[in-house]
Amino acid sequence: MNKKVLHTLEFDKIINMLTDTAQTPAGKKLCKNTVPVADLDVIEEAQEQTSCALTRIYKKGRPSFAGVSDITASFLRLDVGAVLGAGELLQIASLLSRAASCISYNEDCDDSLSPLFEGLMPVTHLYKSITSCIISEEEISDDASPELKNIRRSMRVAGDRIHDQLNQILNSSRNLLQEALITTRNGRYCLPVRADARSSFPGMIHDQSRGGQTLFIEPMAVVKLNNDIKELENKEQEEIERILASLSAEAAAELDFLKNDYEILTKLDYIFARGMLARNMRGSKPVFNTDGYINLKQARHPLIPKDRVVPIDIYVGDGFRHLIITGPNTGGKTVTLKTVGLCTLMGQAGLHIPAFEGSSLSVYKQVYADIGDEQSIEQSLSTFSSHMTNIVYILKRADAMSLVLFDELCTGTDPEEGAALAISILHNLLRRKVTVFATTHYSEIKLYAMSTDGVKNACCEFDVSTLKPTYKLLIGIPGKSNAFAIAKRLGLSDRIINDAGKRIDSDTLSFEDVLGDIEASRIDMEKKQREIEQAHKEIEKLKNKLQEKNDRIDKAKDKILRRANEEARQILQDAKDYADETVRKYNRLAADSGTISEMEKERANLRSKLNEKDSKLSIKEKVQPHKKISADSLNIGDSVNVISLGLSGTVSSKPDAKGMVTIQMGMLSSSVHISDLSPGEKKEEPKVKHKVSSSYNLSKARDIRTEINLIGQTTYEALIQLDKYLDDAYLSHLSQVTVIHGRGTGALKKAVHDHLRSLSYVKSYRLGDFGEGDHGVTIVTFKE
Repeated sequence: MNKKVLHTLEFDKIINMLTDTAQTPAGKKLCKNTVPVADLDVIEEAQEQTSCALTRIYKKGRPSFAGVSDITASFLRLDVGAVLGAGELLQIASLLSRAASCISYNEDCDDSLSPLFEGLMPVTHLYKSITSCIISEEEISDDASPELKNIRRSMRVAGDRIHDQLNQILNSSRNLLQEALITTRNGRYCLPVRADARSSFPGMIHDQSRGGQTLFIEPMAVVKLNNDIKELENKEQEEIERILASLSAEAAAELDFLKNDYEILTKLDYIFARGMLARNMRGSKPVFNTDGYINLKQARHPLIPKDRVVPIDIYVGDGFRHLIITGPNTGGKTVTLKTVGLCTLMGQAGLHIPAFEGSSLSVYKQVYADIGDEQSIEQSLSTFSSHMTNIVYILKRADAMSLVLFDELCTGTDPEEGAALAISILHNLLRRKVTVFATTHYSEIKLYAMSTDGVKNACCEFDVSTLKPTYKLLIGIPGKSNAFAIAKRLGLSDRIINDAGKRIDSDTLSFEDVLGDIEASRIDMEKKQREIEQAHKEIEKLKNKLQEKNDRIDKAKDKILRRANEEARQILQDAKDYADETVRKYNRLAADSGTISEMEKERANLRSKLNEKDSKLSIKEKVQPHKKISADSLNIGDSVNVISLGLSGTVSSKPDAKGMVTIQMGMLSSSVHISDLSPGEKKEEPKVKHKVSSSYNLSKARDIRTEINLIGQTTYEALIQLDKYLDDAYLSHLSQVTVIHGRGTGALKKAVHDHLRSLSYVKSYRLGDFGEGDHGVTIVTFKE
């Protein structure tokens, strides 16, 4: 890309922002060298890396690359066998530390950046060697080697001895000293002696004060001790150099790994700098094509403050390649051009663009721009000449893989000639399929765009009432000149404005009037559209509220229905228990006295109890009159209802002389008077509906018996009947039922249990307890 264009579109400022987010010197250098490319594969790879970095930043934060210095010079020295200093080795340790932390950061991640992280080699042994030996650039640890520890121990012993000796001299020769102080000169311990006492203080002079009044003398008594310390210091330095040489050799052996880690960390720093820039400007990954199609959604110029920038929607390439933008000065036309150009450059440089997700960009080999005041004093060129020089340069090079941006095309000369030139230039580029965005004030170019295939008008909206641009781009609508309206608002007299209007060509004036009508219609339509959208939102909100209310009602109804059924089942169970007890009393009374009157009294008592139980049901049914049964019509095996018990059963005997009939109700057998019977339902199972409906009511639930008797049936028949019964019971909101299978061989019980395990709506099942039928029945509980 042309450097001048990069500067014109302010791409260099974006690069400066990118560089500021990098953490390492080498990473900043990569940022500085970022340029747009035209290879789609390279662009897509860079964009994917930026996206992955941004995702990781939001999820895990940014990995730290701080402390990774530029150590390329150290690599060169290691390559030739040089010994590195303590500071250089610490920089290598810092590199390895960052490599290790990045490996930890990459745990539980799997994206296009993972291979980079996985390529890091922390060389742990080298890191431990360096950090255990070197404390800082100026200090080597005593534990760096046994020899160094011994030398430093000897130095401390020698130092203590010399201090003891000097303290004795201080105490004995205090009158000869300038002050009671032990100091060093040239690496040797000395005492500050008065110059006039020199002859009384034997020793070697190493220095004197500026005024000559104080001599720094090494007493003869400590000369040998000083020599010992000096010798130990030399040994210490030799050992330190040996340690550094050993560490350097160890680092040189891992040089390839060190270079690899340095290169990867530098690249990762660069990638995460792009991710940070995307986060800071709320950028997104664009969709790329090579068809000249651009569609920017809510694009923002990244250099305009967030509280001032106005997002724009702009597109080209879908049926047209040229977009002619019109509107007043300071209306945002130039910003629109720069936004398109800058987004294109950023996208092709692997940077996310400041636009909504789903925006599209085309890949261009070159971006050309003629924007701003190109007047050149040095070349003695006028504004028009300077612009034309640039335009000629563009016309010689632009092709179908070029994006061209013209700001105020062919201005600075006679308007009629300028408009003609501009139209000719645009037409030439259109025939060559060059993508062009151009701004203009010329009405002739607006007409050209309206009448030419492949060219479309757009305008930057302007509010005449406030004399301020809205910075909103309207595609498909040419902009109207607002000179007269602005002049009138600013106080220019109507007489002058009317006179000016008369001097305009009638065709031009008519064209501007048409544009005004179009603008008024558009504003009215937009207002109505906003009202419609608002109404739709309110309707949708009401629909959601109504749906939520209906859902709550359905849940409440279902809950109430289940609770009512459970209470009804419990009441009926209590009634059944009472009935069982009463039957046992019947049998005892019959056995004891056989008196019918006492049995009738107990039955009346039972009927009273059942009525009392029935009155407690929360949901009542409309009572239907019971149809009576005659003795002649009653046959063994008929289904009947025992009115007083509210239970159904099968006739086991014909009526006796007293009208008593034996009725089998499950495992319960009871003698009932024929007047207490009504015809039962035919033994025809209802068709099972698998669709759960809230319309099932309690009446239906009470039609479904709470038990089923499978005794006497084959396993196949029993399972078919059981499956239908359980479906009906569950759909009727019964919470618990009893399956009567008898004891027998246990085959039927096993088949029933196997079948129950396969049903998703069965919560649990168990064998009956004492009083429930023991192991001859299974109690089934449904899920709610």
